[in-house]
Amino acid sequence: MTGSGLRSGQLADAAGVNQQTLRYYERRGLLASPQRSPGGHRLYPAESVTLLRVIKTAQRLGFTLNEVADLLDAGRHQHGGRPDSGLQARAREKLIEVEQKLADLTVIRDTLRAAISAGCDDLVACAGSSCCPLPFAELVERNDRAGTC
Repeated sequence: MTGSGLRSGQLADAAGVNQQTLRYYERRGLLASPQRSPGGHRLYPAESVTLLRVIKTAQRLGFTLNEVADLLDAGRHQHGGRPDSGLQARAREKLIEVEQKLADLTVIRDTLRAAISAGCDDLVACAGSSCCPLPFAELVERNDRAGTC
């Protein structure tokens, strides 16, 4: 680390990302454009390490980069901002989304287990069997209804 900031490689190492991620986040506006050294090297403030860790943690929690950008922006404008735009509201929304995904994955898991238990070995043959646990008929009906709306 230099007295005036972290160079790209230092920041990337400290935050556990690669240098291309830094440049991408700059282009997306998640990370402010850094100052430059007299030699042209990017120099980031030390707080950038925390910001990058926050971004990566939010992504691991399921937030998209657009959602992360919104959260960061809401945090910057917290004073006088809308109460529904902060982390609490967004976390509740994300939790509902995650719970729905978990429910969907549970159905998929259970259906795959049933297919394995039933000995399904050929998708086409299984689709024509009334004892097939795979929801071929339901999917066709749903797609037919969706197409007629």
